[in-house]
Amino acid sequence: MKAPADTQKPTRSQHITRPLKKAAWWGLRGVVVLVAAGWVGLKFVPLPPALLRPAAQSVEFTDRHGLPLREARTEERFAREVALKEVPQNLVRAMLAAEDKRFFEHRGVDVVALSRAIVGNVRHGRVTSGASTITQQLVKISDPRPRTLKTKVLEAARALRLEQLWSKDQILAAYFNRLDFGNMNVGVAAAADFYFGKPLSDLSDAEAAFLAGLPKNPTRLNPHHNLARAKLRQMTVLERMRDGGMLSADQFATAAQEKLTLQPRQRLFRAPHFVDFVLQELPDRVPSTIATTLDLDLNRFVETTVKERLAGLREKNVRNGSVVVIDNRTGDVIALVGSENYFAPGTGQVNGALARRSAGSTFKAFTYELALEKGATPASIVADVPAVFMTNTGVYRPENYNKHCYGPLRYRLALANSLNIPAVRVLGNIGGAATLQARLRAWGMTTLDQPAEHYGLGLTIGNAETRLIELTNAYAALARLGEWRPYRVVLDSALEKQRDSASSTTLAAAHTSQTHDAAWLIADMLSDNAARAIGFGLHSALRFDFPVACKTGTSTDYRDNWAMGYTPEFTVGVWVGNFDGTPMREVSGVTGAAPIMHAVMEQLHTRFGTTWFATPENVVEREVQPLTGKLLTHTRTDAVREKFLRENLPAVESPEDYDAEGRVKLGPEYRAWIQSGENGVAARALCDTKDTTLRVEAPLPGTTFLVDPDLPSSRLVPVRASGTAQAVWESESVHFRERDGRTYAEVSEGVHRMSVRDPATGARVETWIRVKTL
Repeated sequence: MKAPADTQKPTRSQHITRPLKKAAWWGLRGVVVLVAAGWVGLKFVPLPPALLRPAAQSVEFTDRHGLPLREARTEERFAREVALKEVPQNLVRAMLAAEDKRFFEHRGVDVVALSRAIVGNVRHGRVTSGASTITQQLVKISDPRPRTLKTKVLEAARALRLEQLWSKDQILAAYFNRLDFGNMNVGVAAAADFYFGKPLSDLSDAEAAFLAGLPKNPTRLNPHHNLARAKLRQMTVLERMRDGGMLSADQFATAAQEKLTLQPRQRLFRAPHFVDFVLQELPDRVPSTIATTLDLDLNRFVETTVKERLAGLREKNVRNGSVVVIDNRTGDVIALVGSENYFAPGTGQVNGALARRSAGSTFKAFTYELALEKGATPASIVADVPAVFMTNTGVYRPENYNKHCYGPLRYRLALANSLNIPAVRVLGNIGGAATLQARLRAWGMTTLDQPAEHYGLGLTIGNAETRLIELTNAYAALARLGEWRPYRVVLDSALEKQRDSASSTTLAAAHTSQTHDAAWLIADMLSDNAARAIGFGLHSALRFDFPVACKTGTSTDYRDNWAMGYTPEFTVGVWVGNFDGTPMREVSGVTGAAPIMHAVMEQLHTRFGTTWFATPENVVEREVQPLTGKLLTHTRTDAVREKFLRENLPAVESPEDYDAEGRVKLGPEYRAWIQSGENGVAARALCDTKDTTLRVEAPLPGTTFLVDPDLPSSRLVPVRASGTAQAVWESESVHFRERDGRTYAEVSEGVHRMSVRDPATGARVETWIRVKTL
């Protein structure tokens, strides 16, 4: 037995048609109200600003030497504005037949066509046709918006207003000059030239109908990809012309049988990713010729190098790469390659120079530079031993890329070999992620948009994203010895849009004498091929016959490779990987990106010449003990020479640094490492058990803990101190309790300050935490 009619479930067709009917009713009602208003109130309807400006003209881009790169509209199009009288009548008739046969009869909105379209759409239960007039389409292409009912009504109102202000000939002329015919051709003149290689006046009826059909869907009707579909559309236009009396039967027959010969002109399309990028950087109004910063010959060399190097990595699932080269003196981008092949299907047009990718170890150079600014030296010692760090997101255990630790290391070696654990320790010593983030943002990094605690100490080893062009420009700041400036892509910087970066005041403050000296030392450390031998050997792609500062980076699972290289004159940045994020097969920065960087830097050295940084007057060399970093008082066979600022020499060694047998005394943090089988200093060092420096190991200051009310154990925060035989924990807001031989703070929501005291010495160290409830 059937259910009563008012309780039956609606059919799928009803599900579709009911909303359509409702939308159609209100849409038609809105338009009818506008038309019936007899233009009342339309004077308050604003027209799209772009419609009131001349159609964008053709712009020629050249490289820095005047060599042509591409001719395009500023909105990535090619066009020449024509007067209506230049458009032949057969093309006018074809366009009216294809898009708006009652153009000269309506006032901007064709109510007859609109009503017919609504009825047809409701009947079929889906949108089968539209009823936009040429005037409405002109409004739409002048101010593209999401296709909603509200947009339709707004466009209708604007079309009515436009017909009040402009004549039909003005509207039609503007339409012909702004219409998209596909393949970067806007305007009828560009379309006739591109598809048929002829001026408008020479178009046949068949060619006019063919062109008039393309704007309906320039992508799907692209004749170079789907000629059959484009010709079907052409026949539809010819039939409408015949049925509308625009073509006689004989003219229709001739046009229908005419064989079309497409003659696309091969236009200049050099340095495609770079020109695309320049187009994004330009303001609305530009001159007819724009001289860019690009060196075309260099860019061609880079393009070839990327293709050749990536071809040898195919078996390791490496499919793409990007390169940026900056002239450090001016900030000019003199080469930019966004992918291996701009025309490759799928991802070819992705610009890897602008894509956000995991930074890997590339931020380490800035971490150590900041440490040197704050008083560290290349001989400062950092403990490369297994470590656990308490962070706001929990316990953090960094590992070195080769799972091996090297014990006490000078900063020079730790940076040159890109070791993770030392970098994390150094960042913790200089103030944590906030310190590094502030410098990176001041030097143009726009991707670090999360609070510093989101990244934590892992920021220095690549748990954040960067863009190749911004990273390369930040390294260019190191190459200028601490002076950051915006990169530029056109020689007339007044043409570039302003990029969001730090204020000039902040930048000026950052470029101090300390920054200058620290950056010089970083360049010296990164150019030291012997220093990086532990991790990279002596014959890697980072070795040059002339001085170059080099830094590589590899993200988790080999998803991103980086290689940065700089001299006083040039900075080269390279990224290698896959745009879809799939991992490469054990391809690191030194084997993937570095060979490309090496080849490009060699080319720069050969073609332009490179130099090296003059040694500042306040830099001196001294011999130090390699395990302590202290100045030697007597000759030792294991002594190493290191560079220092004259006013910032390290401490001098003392007898207390050695035991009776002459072995170096190391702190308690080295105990487990000394006893392990991986250390290489057992014969030269031992663990000093007399170190009584009181330290809070956990929790670190500012750590945030989350408490789950359903889990009482989550209220227990482990506390740990070193450097004392008896740690006494104190706080005014939390209680401490022992459990399973460990000490815990029993916490509640809020901010809590606590301290640990050594009763034997009276030393006290404070820390604080924040507790939140889930």
